[in-house]
Amino acid sequence: MSTMFLLIGLPFALIGAALALGWLQTRRLTRMGAELVPQMGQIQPVDGGTIHYVEAGDPAKQTLVMIHGLSGQLQHFTYALVDRLAQDHHVIALDRPGCGYSTRESAALAALPEQARMIGAFLDAKGVEYPVLIGHSLGGAIALAMALERPRKLAGLALLCPLTHHMGSTPPVFRPLELRTAWLRRLIGHTLAVPMAKWTAEKMLEQVFAPETCPEDFLDRAGGALGLKPQAFITASEDVVAADATIEAQSRCYPKLDVPGAILFGAKDPILLPTQHGVPMKKYGLRCEVLPGRGHMLPITAPDECEEFIRGVSISTRVPATLRG
Repeated sequence: MSTMFLLIGLPFALIGAALALGWLQTRRLTRMGAELVPQMGQIQPVDGGTIHYVEAGDPAKQTLVMIHGLSGQLQHFTYALVDRLAQDHHVIALDRPGCGYSTRESAALAALPEQARMIGAFLDAKGVEYPVLIGHSLGGAIALAMALERPRKLAGLALLCPLTHHMGSTPPVFRPLELRTAWLRRLIGHTLAVPMAKWTAEKMLEQVFAPETCPEDFLDRAGGALGLKPQAFITASEDVVAADATIEAQSRCYPKLDVPGAILFGAKDPILLPTQHGVPMKKYGLRCEVLPGRGHMLPITAPDECEEFIRGVSISTRVPATLRG
């Protein structure tokens, strides 16, 4: 009988040991990530959480607000674009709610309208008027949600490889994030996700950056090491599920879109197809440009083209002349 109980209990003991080991490794890797990428900006409280942001340039100039994508952080923009654009713009790059050093109080706040509301509340608290929103990937979907919610408060949209329509299925590289049970998401996030992310990081980044190459300084300069913490996995999982649940309803509202702007895509984007997420937006007034040979991570791999594109949108916006600087 004792042998039977031992055989029955052994698998549970092994699972418990694996989770405990994962928990310890997660704590170590989280500390390492925070050391590599410390908080670099300020924190603004908003209803539902806080927004971490950096600010550069002259506040009297046209404001550009930069919103990153899934599993990202504001360093995707400070990597190359913020300093360039701050020469003649007022630039704010932020961590989306729950990402990087920003926070959100619940998974319900991952919904596109809720993230848009929180970022809108941040802009109101900062007294930002008529900004141009630069949204990359999932950040593009949130910029569109803001444009639908507060069109009279925005000057324009400059979207980089944005999510605009329902995808049908999650891209393979992000399918491990597609967890719809909160307790399981948190259990994996605090035990197994971070060690697995470290082990699989090279392969995952190859897929996200394809056909281009991930830079060697991605972990520190681009903030990638912030992915080595439980909340990064939990937030990304919530984002995947929430985007899937809310993007279709949002896309039905695009005929009401009344903010000028444009979209820039990489022709070889392996995550979001320009034919599905870029070209269809032309009928809603957004011009679409496609860069031959480029992939999904344009803010990092194609800063020259992104800078030119954003400047072009900024010049053509409807911001009052008194705010153009």
